[in-house]
Amino acid sequence: MTNDYLGMQFKYPEVLYALALLLIPILVHLFQLRRFEKTAFTNVKFLKNVILQTRKSSQLKKWLILSTRLLALAALIIAFAQPYFANRDIVKTENETVIYLDNSFSMQTKGEKGALLKRAVQELLNTVPEDEEISIFTNTETYKNTTIKSIRNELLRLDYSNQQEAIPAVILKGRKLFSKQQNSVKNLILISDFQQQEQLAIQNDSTFTTNYIQLKPANANNITLDSLYIAEQDASAITIAVTLKNSGISVQDVPVSLYDGESLIAKSSVDIETQNASEVTFSIPSNKVIQGSIKIDDNSLQFDNELFFNINAPEKINVLAVNETDDAFLKKLYTDDEFNLISTPVNQLNYNAIATQQLIILNELKTIPNPLLTALRSFKQNGGSLVIIPAKESNLQSYNQLLQANNFGRFSEVPNVTEKKITKINFSHPLFTNVFEKKVSNFQYPKVNSYFATNGSAAILQLENNLPFLLSTNETYVFTAPINSENSNFKNSPIIVPILYNIGKNSLRLTNVYYTLGKENTFDVQTSLSQDAVLTVSKNSEEFIPLQQTANNKVRLTTGEFPTRAGTYDIKNQNAVLQQVSYNFDRKESILQYHNIANLYPENTHTTVSQFFEDLKNEQSVASLWKWFVIFALLFLCIEILILKFVK
Repeated sequence: MTNDYLGMQFKYPEVLYALALLLIPILVHLFQLRRFEKTAFTNVKFLKNVILQTRKSSQLKKWLILSTRLLALAALIIAFAQPYFANRDIVKTENETVIYLDNSFSMQTKGEKGALLKRAVQELLNTVPEDEEISIFTNTETYKNTTIKSIRNELLRLDYSNQQEAIPAVILKGRKLFSKQQNSVKNLILISDFQQQEQLAIQNDSTFTTNYIQLKPANANNITLDSLYIAEQDASAITIAVTLKNSGISVQDVPVSLYDGESLIAKSSVDIETQNASEVTFSIPSNKVIQGSIKIDDNSLQFDNELFFNINAPEKINVLAVNETDDAFLKKLYTDDEFNLISTPVNQLNYNAIATQQLIILNELKTIPNPLLTALRSFKQNGGSLVIIPAKESNLQSYNQLLQANNFGRFSEVPNVTEKKITKINFSHPLFTNVFEKKVSNFQYPKVNSYFATNGSAAILQLENNLPFLLSTNETYVFTAPINSENSNFKNSPIIVPILYNIGKNSLRLTNVYYTLGKENTFDVQTSLSQDAVLTVSKNSEEFIPLQQTANNKVRLTTGEFPTRAGTYDIKNQNAVLQQVSYNFDRKESILQYHNIANLYPENTHTTVSQFFEDLKNEQSVASLWKWFVIFALLFLCIEILILKFVK
């Protein structure tokens, strides 16, 4: 906020040209036509003294009268010009005010006078003039060119949101709410706690003034249910691990409760040190369907005191391996507890089983029969996953036909019989999510003795000559070399396990124990839908139809904007509940750390809403002076009357 004092100004400065009229009384007094007349008298000496004294007295009286008349006329002219005092030239300009009111979850914390958001709303209602046109926007709502009186009820009902805009994005949005008028005085006011989640990179804009009102909580103590995962699982029990974080002082014996629906099934406690995390575990029976939630009691933020999760009935992924070589490594990877593996020689393949699979592996076939090519084309169109491992003596015509149908390049006509190491790993590929803690530099590289040259940009693994060893696109995975023991030691490499296991798991994306609201989440539901049928997701009165892609025996659902509230939702086919899926709010706002805005922008930072708007009101106020000049004009006229009456 600026305090540029400009002194006395005039609303109608053109009226001041009338001051030229002051020349008229001056000219009248200087060039009056009346002269003194001489009269004969016997005592000439005495007569000269009388004439001299009379003339001096008359001249003094005329100058006094002239002065009072000039001052009265000047004061009257200035009064009509309407002089005023203001900190800036606001009479000639319009004022535009845009207010950002942060309603993110972190504004639930309590300051000296209650919750930060509720207090900010109350002070806005009390200090902003009811009929003044303003624009207000939050993380969820925008009220453009309105008044406090019009949106009073909406502000009082304003709810907290998990959507927290970055400050540079807030300023950009606020800028768009200003008019394009060049000479208006524009004020953008940001009301927030300015949580420290990212570096502030704000570029100053000379077209408007940005003011920061930083609201601070009375304390930064908060305990949050941060995350939950399945730590162990066997035939009899599942161990659930819950992580709690503390952003304040150390707390002892924090009670943690486990619920199945509304029923309390377990309770524990945990000690949490300052700025630290702790973990508590619960054990539940294996194969138990549970609509779970973890709860704690904490008086600070409320949104992170409950964490929803669910465990559905176990579902196995269907995998079909079509072999012309040893398949023992596949049987070790795709075990009965998670997968239904069918392993068959190519000449004994049951083509009717292809439509019910999620993953098909072509394990070093010398040639791919035409019926299989046709079946695989239909399988891929219905969303299936495919792994292609060529044989050294492959019929490249059939392989290239399959590769080109899946948008891959052709294999070279003759395999390169040169030993090459597999040296490059695409660590950012989704197959390696949560596999490596960091990039591996001392990896024991596997090797191949021969390979087929091809090109492709979506390489997961590469040879030392930069040619691809494993390619992927649209859930089709292609090895460029056989991986049998005679040609490669890739089967003995530890990297084969996460690659093939995650290919299998991704072929049917079973629901996680929970997802995060506001992000794009994708998972599969095993079901067959009739034509034009869709799956719905619902909880109590909230129901929506997610984006979905239907295959022969599964439906892939993608959720993003919906749902909007944390909880466990039912996935339904009409009225039949197929399974559940849980959502929780992002925990990023649970860490109560804040930017020091006063250090970054000292001249534009304020601590209370009411004080800022009081200062803004004083800055924009106008002290009119025209009444004083009318009084001065009357005063000078009275002085003139007194001079005429009493000065002899």
